Amino acid sequence: MKLGELLQHKDFKYRVVVVVSPDDSIAAAIEKLVAHDRGSLPVCDAAGCLVGIITERDIVRRFLAGINITPSKVKVKEVMSTNVVFARPETNVSYAVNMMKERKIRHIPILDGEKVIGMISIRDLLGVQLEETQTDVKNLHAYISGGFVEEAT
Repeated sequence: MKLGELLQHKDFKYRVVVVVSPDDSIAAAIEKLVAHDRGSLPVCDAAGCLVGIITERDIVRRFLAGINITPSKVKVKEVMSTNVVFARPETNVSYAVNMMKERKIRHIPILDGEKVIGMISIRDLLGVQLEETQTDVKNLHAYISGGFVEEAT
């Protein structure tokens, strides 16, 4: 399955893409993370192009390292990661899982050109792989037990 197909799946189709600006405060980013139950947010410029990503981990590490830092005074651009791993709609789910595992990341934005059209988490991808594996096992079991009927071509 391709990531573009996954974004059209009923569980994702109406999921709103939530972004922050590099000039937003960390407090505003935290509010969006909480309000939308997200672990990360893509950071987009005024033209809507991806310029970074901010994660809960980025925020926690920054504020644990600094004493007396006020989230309303620190900008997203001071905390965000700029070396963003992203995928395209034509990327295979299995490739995305391997990429996320290799890079030790949990969220990737899906881009069409330079615009974010979705965010996918490792949990989302593992759920898809589990469903596909369960279907394969069911079909294999039916085939072995003689209940599998091959479609005519």
